[in-house]
Amino acid sequence: MANNEKVRCPWCLKFEQYIQYHDEEWGVAVHDDNIHFEFLILEGAQAGLSWSTILKKRDGYRKAFADFDPVKVARFTEARIEKILLDPGIVRNRLKVNAAVSNAKRFLEVQKEFGSFDAYIWGFVNGKPIVNKWKSLNEVPATTKESDALSKDLIKRGFKFVGSTVIYSHMQACGLVNDHLITCWRYNKV
Repeated sequence: MANNEKVRCPWCLKFEQYIQYHDEEWGVAVHDDNIHFEFLILEGAQAGLSWSTILKKRDGYRKAFADFDPVKVARFTEARIEKILLDPGIVRNRLKVNAAVSNAKRFLEVQKEFGSFDAYIWGFVNGKPIVNKWKSLNEVPATTKESDALSKDLIKRGFKFVGSTVIYSHMQACGLVNDHLITCWRYNKV
């Protein structure tokens, strides 16, 4: 079957980059701290916007945020932040950019406490993905008790732009939750 003939989750069918993201990344279990950090920045930037907007600017975020290296981002100065806010390759929202830098510092604290951010975040799903059996997009929730708990803990630790909806999106993107529809070719392949 040709790539474009596969049955996919309908949310990804808007443009080719979206389909590629769905087919290659979304829902695949992540155990790399830098990828978790990348998605924390990207999901936080998405708050109030569409994921497609952020996905189209992903390369801009990669350049602006030092290839998503939390050690480097944690050291960003006010001058560096001002330069980033002039970059049309990202969503130029001061609160979100400042949050990314602050979150990098909190991220490093979590790594120090748990050995890795990965060990921390996967603890909220008992170390294995939650596999849902949705038949339609209408069934997929915006939040869950797990995203509520993780969001609450991140906020307690000083993270910003980590509400339960943002965190549920992170959990979906990084494979802590499999929310591919059961009709999607990726459902049993993540």
